Amino acid sequence: MADASLRFLIDADHGQFYVQDLEPYDAWTAEHAMDPDLPPAGWTEEAVHVQRIGVEPHSISVGTARDDMVESLITVHTSAPMTEPTAEHIVEADLNAPTGRLSVSSPGVLPEDGPGMTVPAGLLRARVSYVPSDPPAVDTDGGPGEHFLYRIDLWPADRVRGLAVLKQGPSPWAG
Repeated sequence: MADASLRFLIDADHGQFYVQDLEPYDAWTAEHAMDPDLPPAGWTEEAVHVQRIGVEPHSISVGTARDDMVESLITVHTSAPMTEPTAEHIVEADLNAPTGRLSVSSPGVLPEDGPGMTVPAGLLRARVSYVPSDPPAVDTDGGPGEHFLYRIDLWPADRVRGLAVLKQGPSPWAG
């Protein structure tokens, strides 16, 4: 399979957007919605301040430095790509996508209104890189926070590896 990619802008309402295999994620959420021990969207204290992504089954929440329009690039590879040398922060996690259909949404963008893409069905490794960039070519609210390209590289994984911060960005990092 040749590398496939999806470049998009999304309203990162509340400083986040989600990449999800929606059908199994919705089923998991319905079963665990009332569990008081589960943080919303995987946002533990460590996820907010260190990892910058929240992880739940079939879902990754990408924390953004701005609460407005942000640019992202999702690329599917056949194997792990090289890391982006200009990225300020790089983190990897597992993403189980049994249907092979990913949707992108945010608190302000419904999954059916956001972009989507087909990926290899099964366990994927996801690398989220925060690459400094110019503002996107759309109006932003002019609020605080740096502009990044949120680059998400995906490739098939043979086993669960868990979450790993490969490069820790500066702290505080947003706002």
